[in-house]
Amino acid sequence: MRVESDPASTAIRLDVWLWAARFFKTRALAKQAVERGHIEIDGQARKPAASVRIGASLRIERAGERHDVLVLALAAQRGSASAAQMLYRETDNSRAAREAARAQRKAEMTGYRPPSGKPDKRARRLIRALGDIDAL
Repeated sequence: MRVESDPASTAIRLDVWLWAARFFKTRALAKQAVERGHIEIDGQARKPAASVRIGASLRIERAGERHDVLVLALAAQRGSASAAQMLYRETDNSRAAREAARAQRKAEMTGYRPPSGKPDKRARRLIRALGDIDAL
């Protein structure tokens, strides 16, 4: 993975940088996220071909979580996860907000108990019978 940290270096496409920084598994997924408005550069929604420069502030919404990151380096190729983490720095507020949201979701799930196994024949019949109630 070639990392460019020189401020005079050229900019890189937004979708390529998101893919190289391992925010998305494929470049196509990164492009879709940008097109849907889940990514902002310096507070503005952009197109997938928008240029990312060192020092830019990105807001990334992915899987219900929001990451506010500062671009530290540019990379056009995807490398290891440890190398990808060197491309950006997440803000402390963003990290704290994600941890608080994760704790909130965990607290909401405390009353939920997943079933111990698959329903048997009798339980499947009851489930099927209860499903008809919604049609009323």
